[in-house]
Amino acid sequence: MQIVSTSPFADQRPGTSGLRKRTPVFQQPHYLENFVQALLEEAALPADATLVVGGDGRFLNREAIVTIIRMAAGNGIGHVVVGRGGLLSTPAASHLIRQGAAGGIILSASHNPGGPDGDFGIKYNTANGGPAPESYTNAVAARAAALTSYRIAELPAFDLDVQGTVELPGITIDVVDPVEAYASLMESLFDFDAIRKLFASGFRMRMDSMHAITGPYAVEILERRLGAAAGTVINAVPLPDFGGGHPDPNLTYAHELVEEMFGAQALDFGAASDGDGDRNMILGQRFFVTPSDSLAVMAANATLVPGYRAGLAGVARSMPTSAAVDTVATALGIPCFETPTGWKFFGNLLDAGRITLCGEESFGTGSNHVREKDGLWAVLFWLNIVAARGESVEQIVRAHWATYGRNYYTRYDYEAVPSDAANGVMALLRDRLSSLPGSVLTGRTVQAADDFSYTDPIDGSVSAKQGIRVLFTDGARIVYRLSGTGTEGATIRVYIESKETASDRLGMETAEALRDLVAAALELAEIVERTGREAPTVIT
Repeated sequence: MQIVSTSPFADQRPGTSGLRKRTPVFQQPHYLENFVQALLEEAALPADATLVVGGDGRFLNREAIVTIIRMAAGNGIGHVVVGRGGLLSTPAASHLIRQGAAGGIILSASHNPGGPDGDFGIKYNTANGGPAPESYTNAVAARAAALTSYRIAELPAFDLDVQGTVELPGITIDVVDPVEAYASLMESLFDFDAIRKLFASGFRMRMDSMHAITGPYAVEILERRLGAAAGTVINAVPLPDFGGGHPDPNLTYAHELVEEMFGAQALDFGAASDGDGDRNMILGQRFFVTPSDSLAVMAANATLVPGYRAGLAGVARSMPTSAAVDTVATALGIPCFETPTGWKFFGNLLDAGRITLCGEESFGTGSNHVREKDGLWAVLFWLNIVAARGESVEQIVRAHWATYGRNYYTRYDYEAVPSDAANGVMALLRDRLSSLPGSVLTGRTVQAADDFSYTDPIDGSVSAKQGIRVLFTDGARIVYRLSGTGTEGATIRVYIESKETASDRLGMETAEALRDLVAAALELAEIVERTGREAPTVIT
């Protein structure tokens, strides 16, 4: 074991999903090692602990994993479980951690681009399989800012591509199939027989894995175990740069899938997942399912799925996510929790048995089966609903709107905005909060306006300044927040929502239904004037 002298870096404060930076930043001498040392010191794992390590296969993934294993040995950790080739989807890693590990290090920048000039990320998940809480990440930031050395072991060469157990001085490395345990978990939750019959009936599907981690999982489950036609999964081979694409499963970046699903020969069902496999997009034939609607439909139909037939203990959504699932929860007589953005906020609720399903508007949905959002799980959930109901995706969603009403919803992303300008937008809105209640915007009366603060009902921890909310008397909402997932400047996100229950107003185009409210939202925050952006980077 070597003790290497080093100096702290000033920029190693984890965000909502760990530490994310440009790849060249992580390639600086000692940068990765410093942060890993801070993670391991604050985790304080005993010598007999098991640490799970894996990532989404992006550029630098393999080299970083070798370094992490050497540092685990240098810090006295005796057992590491790693996915073959260094690969593990984020939900698969969560599942492996929950099999008895003390924690895990996951390498991913999620939906951000990869490659030598792309993004890289690293985060720590605790023994429950979920992202570490803010108390831990704050401690890691403080430790990283004061670090003067790190510990790393010289180990004989080991091969991450050979499955099996490797005994090395001071550490045992188990290289495992990254797919097998996760695929078996999925088979225990869903009616694979019903989904097989669906595919056998001629049901046609396309799954775009975007040259990211989900490819091997989707091929194994959809094509091999469920009998979908060969080629159902496209862009199935994980590549270090995601094939030059942007591994974010939305209407903008999953354009190959979108073009096919909205074309003349559209298939019955389309889906996509992101860089590390925790996000999803669901499409019907020429029909897009918003993530907020997706969570609500899944909650309303959960008892059709074997793993959830006993019913739901409760549901939760992030604050910016539309209130569509709230209406379902009220009808089912179960609680609905509103949390800040970040999957870690669902962890306590899941562990306490207070909720069963949860989701975020940023294409993330999950349940108590792991402690991360799970893209392929959501796809299988939808396939199970389609098989059980014998209806198309569009028919299922329109029937849902007829029963519960429709929450028209959109998100405007302004990416890589200079931090000063982005912070200026938020400061302006905070200054206007007290004057907004009672005012009228685009014919709607503001009922309340605040800077969202969350008190965790399980441990009492408080998370303040989680986003600006403007709430109207008719149930409409505008939400503003800065995203913590980017690596350059800041991303301003504006969320706009309006609820409709009149049957003759359920089939409008979202842009039409929200036009006036969008204009009011942008004007209130002076987006164009303060950012210089005439249009958002992405609209979802």
